[in-house]
Amino acid sequence: MIRTQRLAAGVCALLATLAAGLVLPAAARAGEPTGEATPKVDLVLDVSGSMRTRDIDGGTRMAAAKQAFNEVLDATPEEVQLGIRTLGANYPGNDRQTGCKDTAQLYPVSTLDRTEAKTAVATLSPTGWTPIGPALLKAADDLGSGAGSKRIVLITDGEDTCAPLDPCEVAREIAAKGIGTTIDTLGLVPSTKLNKQLSCIAEATGGTYTSVEHTDELTDKVNQLVDRAADPVVTPVATEGAGRCTDAPTLKSGLYTDREEFGQERWYRVDVQAGQELRASVSVAADRAVSPAYGALLRAVTVHGREIVRGEAAGDGRTDVISTGLRYPKPERDDDSDKPAAETVCLQVTNSFSAASGVKTTPGLPLELTVDVVDGPSHASDVASFGLGRGWWLLGLLVLVGFLAGLIWGWLSRWRVAVWRTN
Repeated sequence: MIRTQRLAAGVCALLATLAAGLVLPAAARAGEPTGEATPKVDLVLDVSGSMRTRDIDGGTRMAAAKQAFNEVLDATPEEVQLGIRTLGANYPGNDRQTGCKDTAQLYPVSTLDRTEAKTAVATLSPTGWTPIGPALLKAADDLGSGAGSKRIVLITDGEDTCAPLDPCEVAREIAAKGIGTTIDTLGLVPSTKLNKQLSCIAEATGGTYTSVEHTDELTDKVNQLVDRAADPVVTPVATEGAGRCTDAPTLKSGLYTDREEFGQERWYRVDVQAGQELRASVSVAADRAVSPAYGALLRAVTVHGREIVRGEAAGDGRTDVISTGLRYPKPERDDDSDKPAAETVCLQVTNSFSAASGVKTTPGLPLELTVDVVDGPSHASDVASFGLGRGWWLLGLLVLVGFLAGLIWGWLSRWRVAVWRTN
């Protein structure tokens, strides 16, 4: 009996391995990095007077931050260029205008000298104001240009004290520049007001917000974010859509970012050769308060204005991002010609978001557009069923594996019953 069960389990495991072995290589290829570039991280640390407070593991918030920084510096991957910027570290006075300019580069974004960076961190002492907005603007400059991933990690125990330069608006401006910078935020002391502000900063750039109350939590989270910067990623390319197709930029396969005003439409052009398939998707994010009912529309249109195919989605306020997509297989030959011909496809992105009362409408909402032009189906029958695309072979494989597993399991079951009756 046990031997039979082991045999059955082994056969099923073998079939599962066969299926996985055929499926995983395709998935791995889809996730391969498109190229190498230097990842950069700028750690922005609040050194304002409130960091003297002793409420983290029996010590001050500043002590917890220093310990976390030392451990993070030891664990930073060699390929990551890392820098440290402070806010509120140098001016102890009461002049608001001066205090709100108090941000400095403690260690430049560069190949890390761990001893030098630790020495710089050791000199810090809680001092002044909390100019988060100005610090974020400077941190974005610290990271400079380049194709690698760029992350700002903000660590603070309190909300910004230098409004009207709203740090959330600053984060949106950084995102609108299209330089591919992500801002992650960590709050040392949970509070409703701080949580709201740090969440808004992170969401504006596609980053994360985390509330931490212990030194080990802070260390683990910062390490995680630094490691994430080293992961190979496809860096989005900033583009600017036009108000009509004739003026639109021509895009190749890739990932693009843009900004779209409330209720605005943006146009882009893609050249599709005969026998190729265009796959496109778009995500529009509400990075500020919006009315609860909204939608997004993505249309593929000919240069003469005839709609080819569309994708659309609607939301009701339960999510801040709405996405849709479409696929268009270009036939091998034109209907009116014996020769293959290229075609320029116009992509139109439209949203129906509306800003809540009192909310700024500029800059526009962030959108992310994915364009993929691949070799299309080679037969008309494939074109007719392109809704499942190239997933047909996977479906057939799974059906075959299931069929074989059923046959073997049935045979083993009958054999087991026969043995039982004999005994």
